[in-house]
Amino acid sequence: MTPIRFNLDPRTYKHLSVQVEGPTAKIIIKIPEDGGLREGYKLKLNSYDLGVDIELADATRRLRFEHPEVKAVCITSGQEGIFSAGANIFMLKQSEHAHKVNFCKFTNETRCSIEESHQDSNQYYLAAANGLASGGGYELCLACDEIHLIDDRNSAVSLPELPFLGVLPGTGGLTRLVDKRRIRRDLADAFSTVAEGVKGAKAVEWRLVDAVHSASTFQEKVEARLKEIAGEGNPHKGIKLDVLEGDYSENGAEYKYVDLKIDHDSRVATLELTGPSDADSEIPENAAELGCNWYGLRFWRELDDAILNLRNNFYEIGTVVISSSGSIENVAKLDTALADREDDWFVREVLVEMKRVLKRIDYTSRSFYTLIEPGSCFAGSLFEIALASDRIYMEDHEEEDNHIALTVLNDGALPMGNGRSRLATRFYYDEDAASQAQAAKGKPLTAQEAMALGLVTDIPDDIDWEDEVRIQIEERASFSPDALTGMEASLRFPGPETLETKIFSRLTAWQNWIFTRPNAVGERGALTMYGDVQKPEFDWRRV
Repeated sequence: MTPIRFNLDPRTYKHLSVQVEGPTAKIIIKIPEDGGLREGYKLKLNSYDLGVDIELADATRRLRFEHPEVKAVCITSGQEGIFSAGANIFMLKQSEHAHKVNFCKFTNETRCSIEESHQDSNQYYLAAANGLASGGGYELCLACDEIHLIDDRNSAVSLPELPFLGVLPGTGGLTRLVDKRRIRRDLADAFSTVAEGVKGAKAVEWRLVDAVHSASTFQEKVEARLKEIAGEGNPHKGIKLDVLEGDYSENGAEYKYVDLKIDHDSRVATLELTGPSDADSEIPENAAELGCNWYGLRFWRELDDAILNLRNNFYEIGTVVISSSGSIENVAKLDTALADREDDWFVREVLVEMKRVLKRIDYTSRSFYTLIEPGSCFAGSLFEIALASDRIYMEDHEEEDNHIALTVLNDGALPMGNGRSRLATRFYYDEDAASQAQAAKGKPLTAQEAMALGLVTDIPDDIDWEDEVRIQIEERASFSPDALTGMEASLRFPGPETLETKIFSRLTAWQNWIFTRPNAVGERGALTMYGDVQKPEFDWRRV
């Protein structure tokens, strides 16, 4: 099967176009029926597959970096009478389980990044539903700050997954109804079980949309609202994001600062990370002069692509071992420079990119083990990668220096989906331990000191290091991948939930389960029978 790639040239977009006019921009979705990522289905009615979402994710990232002057973004359709019919049902029917789940997860991440754009990047998103917005199409609207619906007697918003397919809305629809739009439970229940959806004034009354406009005034009203939001725009000039270069093969991918290696026999991958040079911490007065190939941005783009490559093209890999090489002093210098210049729009966007890539690791259903050895550079922002791991092993070497360090970026500048720093999450029930760790910020910590502070899992000495690490990795790779995924998702987000953690730790887990149940995908399940004249057959036991 052809590998899935995530680093796009916008000139190759097939499904959407981006129009920028001063402080406003439009993302226009017009999906060709024969433009599917794989063969065997037609993308009718602006329905989408993973290929569409890869373009959408790329477009929203480019708006942040290439057009920071834009303050208001409109997502609308280029097809008359239809906004989007959501995820393509026939694509879901024919896709293997792993592809369905990875598709839902990536789509969720893209929706969450749109939601964060208002607060993080001062880019406000408005959905202009100029036709039917169904299923994932309405969920895309839900990710925006405002929803405007055309009132043409036909167009409605709907979540028909339960009555039509026997599954749940796959990208946070139910959670956003009640947690984000604060729709009353009984109304949300009624809405989610009526396949035809809700239209017109009733959609506004139920808070499903923010406004409806007649067909004759729809474009005018939307344009006026966009201009009102945008005002004079943001006073920034963007940079060009080059297409990320990577040397891909069946055994991984090699970039400039990140190397992904796949061992198919052991079902283990290694991520080898290279730290910054001393010069990489120098940020000019106009930080954007650094461009997209500066270490501070390129490293995180490479890591993001490597994680997505691993997720979508190497299903059998269950354990990822992370190592690094470089200077913790250089990492600390770069972190300090970023923190000192966080008011600069470009530096702000780099920090946003770092945050989102780290969350990509949090939400990836693989076991992550970080190995800290002499010559490693796990400090500050790179130590966040270790903190995102399920376990951290640090070699206690008698003769060679081996240190970690915390920096200002471990204070909460790169929060998880629960809104807390990884350090605060690690010590959620132990405020004293969290305070002690923070008090050590800026100091190189030996393995013994890191262990005493609870910053690492274990510190085998240099004599036992190789055997101890090998045994732990082999054991992990021998466990049930299903059970590991459930365990990791349950353990990574202690404490109160947010909308985002509900979507990833709850919704993706249950959606994963429902996608395997006979009522959905059995021989006569609802998803299997979709489009057939015969009705699905359910096992009526509710257990």
